[in-house]
Amino acid sequence: MKSVLLVIFVCIVYGSFVFGFSGEYFQDVVTEYKTESVTYNYDRIDEVKKKCGFVLSSASELKLDDSRFYSIKDDLNVESGDWEQEVGDAPIMPFDDRDIPKKSSRKPLKLVSFWVTDVDLKHRSKKYVSVSGDMLIGITLDDSFSEKPYDGGGPQFQIWPNHTQISMSFQGIYTETKKNGGERVLCLLGTAMLPARESDSNNPWEWMKGSDQNFYQPPLLQDDQILLVLNSPMTFTLTNRAIRGEMSSLNPKSNQKYFDKVHILSQFGRSAHYEFGAEKIVSKACDPYPYQDSFLKGGIDIYKGSGRFCEVLEQVTIGALSVVPNWKCNGTDSFCSKLGPFGSDKAIQATDGSFKDVTILIQNLRCQQTHGKGNASSAKVAAVFRAVPPLENRHNAAWRYGLSNLTVAAEGLWKSSSGQLCMVGCLGLVDAEGTGCDTRICLYIPMSFSIRQRSIIVGSFSSTNSSTSYFPLSFEKLVGPAELWNYFRTATPHYSYSKIDAAAVVLEKNEPFSFRTVIKKSLLHFPKLEDSEAFLSSLSLLSEDLTLHISAVPDPLPKTHRQRIEIQMEILSLGPLFGRYWSSSNFTKDEETPYHTKAEYTEKQLLLNVSAQLSIIGISYSNFSVIFLEGLYDPHVGKMYLAGCRDVRASWNILFESMDLESGLDCLIELQTLPIIYRKQREDILSHRGVEGILRILTLSFAIACIFSQLFYIKHNLDSVPFMSLVMLGVQALGYSLPLITGAEALFKKPAPESSNEMESYNLEKSQWFQVIDYTVKILVMASFLLTLRLIQKVWRSRIRLLSRAPLEPHRVPSDKPVLLTTSTIHVIGYILILIIHSVKTPELEEYVGLVQDFFLLPQVIGNLLWQIDCKPLRKLYFIGVTVVRLLPHVYDYIRSPIPNPYFAEKNEFVNPSLDFYSKFGDIAIPVTAVFLAVIVYIQQRWDYEKLSQILTFRHYKLLPSGSRVYERIPSKSIEAELASGVNWNATRGQEHGDDDDDDE
Repeated sequence: MKSVLLVIFVCIVYGSFVFGFSGEYFQDVVTEYKTESVTYNYDRIDEVKKKCGFVLSSASELKLDDSRFYSIKDDLNVESGDWEQEVGDAPIMPFDDRDIPKKSSRKPLKLVSFWVTDVDLKHRSKKYVSVSGDMLIGITLDDSFSEKPYDGGGPQFQIWPNHTQISMSFQGIYTETKKNGGERVLCLLGTAMLPARESDSNNPWEWMKGSDQNFYQPPLLQDDQILLVLNSPMTFTLTNRAIRGEMSSLNPKSNQKYFDKVHILSQFGRSAHYEFGAEKIVSKACDPYPYQDSFLKGGIDIYKGSGRFCEVLEQVTIGALSVVPNWKCNGTDSFCSKLGPFGSDKAIQATDGSFKDVTILIQNLRCQQTHGKGNASSAKVAAVFRAVPPLENRHNAAWRYGLSNLTVAAEGLWKSSSGQLCMVGCLGLVDAEGTGCDTRICLYIPMSFSIRQRSIIVGSFSSTNSSTSYFPLSFEKLVGPAELWNYFRTATPHYSYSKIDAAAVVLEKNEPFSFRTVIKKSLLHFPKLEDSEAFLSSLSLLSEDLTLHISAVPDPLPKTHRQRIEIQMEILSLGPLFGRYWSSSNFTKDEETPYHTKAEYTEKQLLLNVSAQLSIIGISYSNFSVIFLEGLYDPHVGKMYLAGCRDVRASWNILFESMDLESGLDCLIELQTLPIIYRKQREDILSHRGVEGILRILTLSFAIACIFSQLFYIKHNLDSVPFMSLVMLGVQALGYSLPLITGAEALFKKPAPESSNEMESYNLEKSQWFQVIDYTVKILVMASFLLTLRLIQKVWRSRIRLLSRAPLEPHRVPSDKPVLLTTSTIHVIGYILILIIHSVKTPELEEYVGLVQDFFLLPQVIGNLLWQIDCKPLRKLYFIGVTVVRLLPHVYDYIRSPIPNPYFAEKNEFVNPSLDFYSKFGDIAIPVTAVFLAVIVYIQQRWDYEKLSQILTFRHYKLLPSGSRVYERIPSKSIEAELASGVNWNATRGQEHGDDDDDDE
């Protein structure tokens, strides 16, 4: 039995392992299994015919070989349509809105989806064919509604905060009727699990006020008396596209299962067939073609590609379009702040005509392109433009297919001769004659770009009816460099620079002459054009180098913690190249010539024209969406000097009255950047890690040499050994032990901010060369730690011998207790001061330990003052050499180039400049302080305490207290004599138990 259980367990684990790699694959397998195992029963067909008698009475005869049978599953599906319930005493479902603020303008969406799951031609007659289907109806604010329930899952009721849904199963009949110009009708009976209502109609959902357990497990009632009727047009066109439905309860009103009628309104889905045929209505808006609007007269080059218009249009319409404020409007507020032909809810009205965060989605796009003579071509295009309020869930909005005053269905014509897509639009529901189709939509795909024109799509809504009062509404979609790889393979867009002079002013103000700049230009390397690449290819690679995506902090730092700020800057153009270069394009051989062989490019390499697009993501910077930049890039210092324009997003009247705006944009922005990420960052990481690894080995080797030097020094200076501070040696031992304890590989490791390692190069981590360096560093760190412990042992035993000498005078032996207390007090005060200064960001304790290691001589300075030494406990090579070792990372950090990989700053193990202690100020202040301590130790050992006290006497004031004979030393020969003569032998033997014979070696 145990073996059988073991086999089953192994199979389960193996299955979980295999299918765990792809959740989608596992879900598909489950779905396929359930679909194949589902058997559709039509045991209620007689009941269906009785309840659907009013439908059958007007049904026309069906042709058995009609191909429409096979399109029922595609054409009659409802995808996230809208529903409303008649006002009454019997609502169908509750909604938990406890998390929604009372003053919030967010409204939950009432969505419904219906899928035809089976068409059974075996159960049919001359007027009907049997069908089965599933429905999902709900109220939601989140983005989980569009998921189709599994076939055979059965009716369910689900509720959680901000979301309620009911899944139902239906079986019924499909018929056709000649009413309303011809319709396809579904009449079905359904089964559902409905939440139980209370008898009090004013408070029907009392159970929602109970405990969480009762809330998520409400009382349910199974109901199979639900009638659903869906009416759909025979063919979908511009004016005949709506799917209407009605769901009602067949129970009497006194029954607890009864609910008021639910009305459903949607339109055809993505897979349904659409028929073009609205030429007469289109001609009213677009005749004569092209329509002369402001964009056509604005001098913008327009895409006129003859062979790929439909493909390009489908690509550029993915995602949301931004609405442009009516900054040119000069009229009343009701006229200028209206959202074109669309209706407005409270959220849209709250934007006060700025239309901030109001977007437009293009849905159900249909495009049929035909080719004429030569390169001429044309295309018929149909689509739905949906306006999305600021607070509506974007995922739900993208999948909604309901018709309302926020949707404009459109059909139109595009011709390659002008590049204009002119369409006529119908708001919401219209009749078959097109009454209400009075919106003209003109759409363009620009080919010319500038700092004021950054859109891959521009267009406008205007009225064809003189009685309609709204200002033409413009929309756009900003271009992204990544998108340019696909859009213009058969055409060449271009960019026009207009802010170069303003950028030159920024360069003059921010690039003064300095010695450090000269060093950078001569020694450091920054992203530049590659000699080995063709000119356009080199420009394309350099634009990738200059792309920036990194976290940032406000300047000055705020006193309170704020949301993390992300900065993303994408390069749009560099020099003559706009977008990215692909070698498959039809460029001339001259363009493939390496740039350094072309004389006309020689002088141009000093500065390169650049345009970029910068986005700042954070609550504090929500007053604008993007900044458009233009300027100059200097590859010798790795900086860009830019002038920028931003979308102000103010109300129309403010924009109209602002005289300092350019095309509605604020162009009084200056910016300079430093290179952060570039294409060869992995190679640079390899180079930096290799150099830093060698530096770590050299500095550790030198530190070990310094420790050996001190060991040899104390062998011949026994009388000074007790005066080495154990606290000083302990600080050094702690510095060597931390990397061994924490598993770090660097001597100068500093804690780094948390970051993901998912993007880190696998080859970099597994490089044998770096493994050799890392193992060497670990061995040297271990050796340094052991040698420092040996020094501690020597000092400890020397003090034990002093304690054992006759007469016993333990007060004469140097003690590190006051040294430890004084040093700890100083460092605690310092740490508290840093906490006060860095009130926003609290430095980690390990971070401060690194600073304690840099000031390792502080305990020795304090001990020398307390013990009033007149000897030289430390060799100059030791304390000066170790000081140099501690300061080398700061020097390296100050002169090296910017960090090549900000996401993995912790991998720059020699020094991490992202920390506060390793700022440019710290790289100067810390070495100066450490050198000052070394100088004090040198002075203390060069002059004895009495001489130093005399020097530091000003008139009658002494900076140091008078000398004391407490720590006066006995000659080393006397110590050796006492030890040899056996004076106080018992005390000595007791306190020196365990000493080796080679203690003095």
